[in-house]
Amino acid sequence: MSAPRGLSAEEAQAWEKVAATVKPMHRRQKPTSEDLAPAPVLPKKVLLKPQQPRPPVKPAPPPARTPQNNLDGQWDKRLKSGAIQPDFTLDLHGHTLDAAYDRLMSGVSQARAMGARTILLVTGKPRPVDPADRGSKRGAIRAKVLDWLAASSHHAAIAAVRRAHIRHGGEGALYIVLRRERG
Repeated sequence: MSAPRGLSAEEAQAWEKVAATVKPMHRRQKPTSEDLAPAPVLPKKVLLKPQQPRPPVKPAPPPARTPQNNLDGQWDKRLKSGAIQPDFTLDLHGHTLDAAYDRLMSGVSQARAMGARTILLVTGKPRPVDPADRGSKRGAIRAKVLDWLAASSHHAAIAAVRRAHIRHGGEGALYIVLRRERG
């Protein structure tokens, strides 16, 4: 709400005429000097010209494919058939959530430092877990791994995460495929 603007001379005369016709419901005390002081006159508002309608905004292009899904067909075939021999194995099975997170982050750092391309991550089989109970029930680590990786400083170095072949643990394990280091 804007501050009240003062009355113009013409408006003040019209107000005086209206006020003279009104009977007060209750007698007021004698007006003070503050009551009689004129209100400050503020500048008039400037009307702006209507703007020309803008052309509709073009929708943004669809987001690029996420880094988690950009393996070529050969990589996917080799992963699905179990033909890939992981360069690094990281076992989180049986750890607490905090210990599993720390081990995952340090393990991915170690694998990157070694120049590994594929990590076999053993998590245990996923279980139907209520989101509120993921801290203590079975399958909690598996339920958190993708979120941990996506939020980590390693996310840009990860080309894909896939379920492991049965000979490497099947549903109880994942392959993490790292991007080739440039440099």
